[in-house]
Amino acid sequence: MGNSSSFTLPKIIQGGMGVGVSNWRLARTVSSLGQLGVVSGTALDRVFIRRLQDGDPGGHMRQALDAFPFPEIAESIWAKYYIEGGKDEKTPYRNAPLHDKVMPREVAELCVASNFAEIFLAKVGHSNPVGINYLEKIQPPHLASIYGAMLAGVDYILMGAGIPMKIPGVLDRFVNHESATYPLYVAGAQPGDDTTMVFDPRDFREHSLPPLKRPMFLAIIASNTLAVTLVKKANGRVDGFVIEGPTAGGHNAPPRGKLQLNERNEPIYGERDKVDLPKMCELGLPFWLAGGYGSPEMLVEALDAGAAGVQMGTAFAYSDESGLRDDYKQQVLELVRTGQASVFTDRLASPTGFPFKVVQAEGTISDSAVYESRPRICDLGYLREAYRTPDGQVGFRCASEPVSIFLSKGGDIAETEGRKCVCNALMATVGQPQIRGGKHVEAGVITSGDDLPEIKRFMREDGSRYHASDVLAVMLSKVQELV
Repeated sequence: MGNSSSFTLPKIIQGGMGVGVSNWRLARTVSSLGQLGVVSGTALDRVFIRRLQDGDPGGHMRQALDAFPFPEIAESIWAKYYIEGGKDEKTPYRNAPLHDKVMPREVAELCVASNFAEIFLAKVGHSNPVGINYLEKIQPPHLASIYGAMLAGVDYILMGAGIPMKIPGVLDRFVNHESATYPLYVAGAQPGDDTTMVFDPRDFREHSLPPLKRPMFLAIIASNTLAVTLVKKANGRVDGFVIEGPTAGGHNAPPRGKLQLNERNEPIYGERDKVDLPKMCELGLPFWLAGGYGSPEMLVEALDAGAAGVQMGTAFAYSDESGLRDDYKQQVLELVRTGQASVFTDRLASPTGFPFKVVQAEGTISDSAVYESRPRICDLGYLREAYRTPDGQVGFRCASEPVSIFLSKGGDIAETEGRKCVCNALMATVGQPQIRGGKHVEAGVITSGDDLPEIKRFMREDGSRYHASDVLAVMLSKVQELV
């Protein structure tokens, strides 16, 4: 099926964003224009079934399921979740079971099918590479999700928010549909505990399939040390890196050394958090720079420093093609247009404990009144932490769940302070808010890089909406001048 390493490397990687912000439509647009479109692989199983419950506008999920190689699984998902014409706006979305160390069969099927669908749709109408982004910290869905993406011919897998040492080996196993394992991090685990997750594609196949293409694997890192460690110790080939600085949107790596805060109570990053680019060049693998590189001048600077290009997200998040809810999109564009856009690096918001970039916007959970009015509920559970229960089993807890429940699972009350339900908020951000009690509607959270005010360069003169193609045209303008 060809080797993905024969691709011309992209100068621009459109980063994976949020839950469904970098959707198949955005990735398809970017890839069809010759750069690397990347879909977000986070919570795709829930995004998928909510699209079905919304009536599958445009029929795209049906199109993808018709191409899915396991028709019995496709039809069972359709029969269970599709609502013709879409659900009533006061009716809550039906949830799937939560992820677990041993994945419920239904959830595994949803992961395989939804990841297949997102990649399949992103690849329609062109023959250029498409990537998918995962967060290493959200471990239970990894195996089924990656297999689904590979079934659809994904060309790149990008992973950060952790140390993805064991992913390359998984890719190698799935090429021939072989069983793969992945170690689940379990707080308090003791020697001898079973913390290994297993996924065997043969349990899901309805017929034999030819070998799959191995995608290129790019690790998203924030230090030279991690790059060297991955090259030397990963259980398979690492094909390159995205070096993400602390100004990038979404989750950031915590500062190295003792935590210090600025006057806004944000983490302070210093010299130890800078990556030595000449040392990266010595590794002989391609790398892309991310976090504050969303300008044509910075692209030229990155290329001059030996990078293959840049990864950028924020500018694409507010383009017409992204999955960001239109009212949020227009609100933030207006803040940018009037010079009022502000991003806060919230060290407490995410239950992961990683700093999380939050755009300050009315009606979202960045508004303290909106945050305080929400009952603490954890019913999606992607950012839960696995922990060892007193009887030696694997349980899950979340610092954003009801405090009493978190404490009953051995959690530390200090970890609950200021924590927000990022999972439910990110679903709301792409227009899939859960409804509670027929009236409480989950509010969203918008994440962007620190250079959010700079997306003005891509906006039309009247400050109105713009397209992903506009972003690419501006970004590549200086490079084309140099050619």
